[in-house]
Amino acid sequence: MIRYIFNKMLLAMKNKYSYDVTYQQDILSTDVAAFLKFMGLQMMASHSGNVPAGLLYAARIRAIISEDCGPCAQLVVNMALEANVAPAVVRAIVDRDLNNLPEDIALIVQFTELVLAHDPLADPLRSKILALWGQKGLVALGFAISSCRVYPILKYSLGHGHTCSRIIVDGQSLAPVR
Repeated sequence: MIRYIFNKMLLAMKNKYSYDVTYQQDILSTDVAAFLKFMGLQMMASHSGNVPAGLLYAARIRAIISEDCGPCAQLVVNMALEANVAPAVVRAIVDRDLNNLPEDIALIVQFTELVLAHDPLADPLRSKILALWGQKGLVALGFAISSCRVYPILKYSLGHGHTCSRIIVDGQSLAPVR
């Protein structure tokens, strides 16, 4: 019965976002306990703290593009648009066009990429983030960055990874800048 309920939830996500949930269904059919742990990751990934949606999605989009430029990246872009992040801002995040981003979002794009590269130049940006959104905001951004990397790696590990594809933002096709 629990598998049935969770599968209905997955099918709803599939229909809402036109996203292939087969890898999640495989986890569910293989090991319910593992699927429940995966759901814990979903809770972590959705944490927002006190950080505005545009900033969280800047971190999520840049983190997901570092690991995948296919269906996972498209899903996060669609979720950003659903969260009312302006299409022009989403395009600029995907394109890594810092000049066309609000200053706070450009800061998060740069911070995310430096964190992913394990670059110590992230430290002064972290200080700015702490000054603007506090430790609670930094934790939310850390969750956004780290959790978004898990999904594509898990998909590729389970044999469900896809090659890179163009990302559609408000009808415009973009090649993500990595």
